Amino acid sequence: MGKGGSLSDSVLKKILLSYTYVAIWIFLSFTVIVYNKYILDKKMYNWPFPVSLTMIHMSFCATLAILLIKVFKFVEPVSMSRDVYLKSVVPIGALYSLSLWLSNSAYIYLSVSFIQMLKALMPVAVYSIGVLLKKENFKSNTMANMLSISFGVGIAAYGEARFDTWGVILQLGAVAFEATRLVMIQILLTSKGITLNPITSLYYVAPCCLVFLFIPWIFVEYPVLKETSSFHFDFVIFGTNSLCAFALNLAVFLLVGKTSALTMNVAGVVKDWLLIAFSWSVIKDTVTPINLFGYGLAFLGVAYYNHAKLQAMKAKDAQKKAQEADEEAGRLLEEREVEGNVKRIESEN
Repeated sequence: MGKGGSLSDSVLKKILLSYTYVAIWIFLSFTVIVYNKYILDKKMYNWPFPVSLTMIHMSFCATLAILLIKVFKFVEPVSMSRDVYLKSVVPIGALYSLSLWLSNSAYIYLSVSFIQMLKALMPVAVYSIGVLLKKENFKSNTMANMLSISFGVGIAAYGEARFDTWGVILQLGAVAFEATRLVMIQILLTSKGITLNPITSLYYVAPCCLVFLFIPWIFVEYPVLKETSSFHFDFVIFGTNSLCAFALNLAVFLLVGKTSALTMNVAGVVKDWLLIAFSWSVIKDTVTPINLFGYGLAFLGVAYYNHAKLQAMKAKDAQKKAQEADEEAGRLLEEREVEGNVKRIESEN
């Protein structure tokens, strides 16, 4: 095959690999959500201990992250002082533990489909907190888009057949803490030139998450677990569930590393629709037409938000390239002027 054929084969291979990474991430994300619902729901496995489940995940993930970094040298650890760890990583760990605790708690009270609809508020929360903490500039058109997403989620909530106020409060709290965590990563880590991938994140963040989760666990869940003498730790269920949670972090590492964060956002939308369909067809959750109409409005708002972000990124890249081109042209012009001066001096001598 000629050069053109080999080039097309290379492009085809890259496209197939990208789709493979997307499919793996969607499958694992889908599996973790449904598996957590299965364990925590009182009508299924009936183990309603979200703090304990999150602590099992964090213990498993922290152990594997330490092995991958310290023993197998899969990725290099980030150079970080104790001061930076205490002032930057620990607050992020606290927010992450709260986000995971509340989001896992919501599975006890709400359907998988409705939780996915409420998660559409994430861009709204991230943008609003970013504006409050002066990491985002307030723009009226962006805020109007955020209001349209909120309106769509409000309609979806109005049409929810199994609406539970406490469950909604838990999920909205989880969204707020997760959004704050994402903004704080920019303020406390990215601004200092510290970049953590999902494996190094677990290596640094998971241990302090365990410490923070231990506080509510000892007062809220431990006394109940202690009384439940019939409970025996199911290594198959909790082991495979934890393995899926860790594999999801590896999949994020692959997906963002080999494609882009925007690809993950688009894949996330596909995953949400698949989860809603699965929740309705397999788990037999009730999904009403009002649910779908509201989530459809929110989905359009999120899609527009991602499109606007992509256009802003393209414009920024184009501006950067134009600036680099101007600097290069200026440098070449200076070199020519220097060469001309040297030649003139030589001819005068």
